[in-house]
Amino acid sequence: MKDLKGKVAVVTGGGGGIGKAIGVAFLAQGMKVVLADVVKDLLDEAVLEIGSDDVIGQLTDVTSLDSLCELRDRTIDHFGAVHVICNNAAVGAGATGNVWEHHMNDWKWSLDVNVLGVINGMNAFIPTLVEQDEGHVVNTSSGNGGYTPMASTGIYPVTKAAVTTLTECLWGQLKEVGSNVGASILYPSTQTPGVLATGIWRAGANRPDRYGRGDPAKDADVRDALADYLARAKEAGQEVPVAPLEEVADLCVQAVRDDLFWATYPMDRQTDMLEARTRSMINRTPPEYLIEENLMSADAKERGEQ
Repeated sequence: MKDLKGKVAVVTGGGGGIGKAIGVAFLAQGMKVVLADVVKDLLDEAVLEIGSDDVIGQLTDVTSLDSLCELRDRTIDHFGAVHVICNNAAVGAGATGNVWEHHMNDWKWSLDVNVLGVINGMNAFIPTLVEQDEGHVVNTSSGNGGYTPMASTGIYPVTKAAVTTLTECLWGQLKEVGSNVGASILYPSTQTPGVLATGIWRAGANRPDRYGRGDPAKDADVRDALADYLARAKEAGQEVPVAPLEEVADLCVQAVRDDLFWATYPMDRQTDMLEARTRSMINRTPPEYLIEENLMSADAKERGEQ
């Protein structure tokens, strides 16, 4: 899809963070944009801030296939077509302890949003894209799980590993049926060094009651993991810059325009970790590359999903 002008893109998790930045980047390419989010106030604020007739918002729960189908239908009704679906919505559950201690509703919520949410988006939109033989699917993964997991974070990398494998299968099957629809995995990354300040750091935010853990006070106590990380870095004498989300959004645009499957900026550390993982698998040695001092991880009893 070299010429994006006039095309229509849908972005889930579009009320803020990376999703909102992607929407703005698509708009700059002359596209029409539908931002979808489960948090109405956040979504309304984003649409108002962007302030363009070519951007609308749609309240959407990605855990519901019906909600994604409503999103598709609203997009087509309003703009007359749809060409790009970015399955970007994700949550960090804020699970505590080790993987054998996580509450089952932490697992269910994360899998329902981060994995089934992507599947629902694919099922709702891809038949339309395949039928018109034009379009692109971008699924947001993470270096945490998509490349190698941060062992301390448990649930989140499990979901992102699933998204990576799912998108690989999608790409292969689209090629098998001879479709011109493209597929990409977006690994949020930037050329500018620094962390990405997004809502994923507020693990447990906007948890629906159906995923409660039996302790409403605990569920309402949302930890700002980014603030904790920055504080630990400062105590260690390190200054951690914040990278611009616009660079992630530009990467997403490039993926769609240039049919780039692995949408990521090259990073030496990730390359080293991938090579270490591959060597471990080939040589059948323990995954010792997972054991390292990491300021992003608190003690097991205090940690939440990053």
